[in-house]
Amino acid sequence: MRHEVNFMNLTIARLKGFWQYKDLIKQLVIRDIKLKYRRSFLGYLWSVLNPLLIMIVMTVVFSTMFSRNIENFPVYLFTGQILFNFMNQSTHQALNSINGNAALLKKTYIPKYIFTFAKITSGLVDLLFSMAALLIVMIATRARFSWYNLLFPFVLLQLYVFCLGLGMFLAQANVFFRDIQYIYNAVTTAWLYLTPIFYPIESLPDNVLWFVKHCNPMYFYVGQFRDLMYAGRMPGPVIIFAGCVTAVLMLLIGIISFLRNQNKFILYI
Repeated sequence: MRHEVNFMNLTIARLKGFWQYKDLIKQLVIRDIKLKYRRSFLGYLWSVLNPLLIMIVMTVVFSTMFSRNIENFPVYLFTGQILFNFMNQSTHQALNSINGNAALLKKTYIPKYIFTFAKITSGLVDLLFSMAALLIVMIATRARFSWYNLLFPFVLLQLYVFCLGLGMFLAQANVFFRDIQYIYNAVTTAWLYLTPIFYPIESLPDNVLWFVKHCNPMYFYVGQFRDLMYAGRMPGPVIIFAGCVTAVLMLLIGIISFLRNQNKFILYI
């Protein structure tokens, strides 16, 4: 009983500490977004144009192979692309969030997870900009709209929680093992091709199909998002449950590993 009370008190104290730094998180997110588009002529418009241009290129490349089997291939492609791009870019930025702020961490006390949290959150802002690009594509291709489209924030929340946990795990690991960043590059490349973004999942061999459906977290989120935005229907309860459980488990793994090792960071950064 005493351990439970101590755990609750510690959790409440951490949440209060997190709230005290909300303004710093806001400034870090704004800084990341400004730095990304600094000296850019079109500025924040690139948040919409960049995913559109990538989609056009990928549509031209893959349309001859898959578009005959997929209705409205641009929307099918885009609904997978923007989610994977968010996961890939935000976690890569989070991976170096501690090492990249070493000078500041050595000079003053700031909760170290703040920097990782800000990287994932700035990626989420970019994702929200990309939703405007998706709307443009849906209108241009005369896609079917449904009230189910309005439920997309539920999927983005799951993916955000998953990326936050993954980002914290990678950030703490990269402090001690700098090779993590190179290994993760290879992992995300394989991850991209194991996620049904530009091909129909039915085209996979049975053994690979089982692996993707049961062991690929991005399938849970892309699948839900496509059901809402592309098919105009409610995702099945199994894939929703899998997405929520995976997000919570990844967050717990990230938080536990980060808090367990954060006091050692100063010796390695």
